[in-house]
Amino acid sequence: MTQIRLNAARMLASVVALTLLALAPLVDAQAQQPVAKLVKPAAPTPDADALQDIGKLLKQGQHAQALEQVDKYLAGKPKDAQGRFLKGVILAEMNKPDEATAIFTKLTEDYPELPEPYNNLAVIYAQQKQFDRARQALEMAIRTNPSYTTAYENLGDIYARQASQAYDKALQLDPANSSAQNKFALMRDLMRIASRPGKATKPIGDARPADPVKIAGSPAPANVAAAPASDANTEITRAIELWAAAWSRKDVKAYLAAYAPDFKTPAGESRAAWDAEREKRINKPGALQVSVENLRISVDGDTATVKFRQHFKSAKNQTSSNKVLQLAKRDGKWLILQERVGS
Repeated sequence: MTQIRLNAARMLASVVALTLLALAPLVDAQAQQPVAKLVKPAAPTPDADALQDIGKLLKQGQHAQALEQVDKYLAGKPKDAQGRFLKGVILAEMNKPDEATAIFTKLTEDYPELPEPYNNLAVIYAQQKQFDRARQALEMAIRTNPSYTTAYENLGDIYARQASQAYDKALQLDPANSSAQNKFALMRDLMRIASRPGKATKPIGDARPADPVKIAGSPAPANVAAAPASDANTEITRAIELWAAAWSRKDVKAYLAAYAPDFKTPAGESRAAWDAEREKRINKPGALQVSVENLRISVDGDTATVKFRQHFKSAKNQTSSNKVLQLAKRDGKWLILQERVGS
């Protein structure tokens, strides 16, 4: 649902929405008026102008100045919901999640009719990988306002992220599970689509960039025509992404399963010796991060050549290099026959 990643885009959308409404003050609860409804005044008020100016500083990335101005504003209006909300967004943008959480939580207590604070709490919880708490906050936002589109989209991203993690765990336990492979690729693909440029909001995910993954169709039966090259490209892309993902999470079993039984080892050593050396390297202390980009695939029947750019990062090393893989399709799966560095 990667990483997909969380940032303040959706929180900022709420601020922008308030700004477009000229930031009319909420009606006092004691007047028994619905506080969740923001009313557009006939003409901008000084308060609205002040909050708009603060919002502009925020959008320009001038967080310290924005925080200073919103504190001055709240000094005269400490209970103002819009000012407090804006301060929470600024603090979140300044990477102060605890302070932002405290503000949004208090807003949900003081103004339970407003969905935006619940939504922004969910954003922070998701950044901290507290997906259950994020889901609960979004459900509250939707209960408060059943027409709140942003909360529905965020909730979908939460479900996608949780599903992706579950399928990833299933693959760790059973790397040959083709059903889990397809579903894992589907979740990654959904999150990739959601993060395309031009979209007003961005998907939930972890801090690592999610590389593009495409969905592969079911393998064609032996008695029908071979799949078109575009389908083969999709299957090969998926296979390489799963290989890189297994390497990144140090899942040696799944990583080695990506290589064909007749894989040509780089130095001509035995497959057993090569496997042992790879396992030793992968299991060194520290996290690994492997990603690929710019795949160029050439398919010839049941064999293929793939050239791409590989990025590798470990606790002690970080490299980027060109790589070439030779693959063959065996029993419906694309497996690595040969691997070399270079173009």
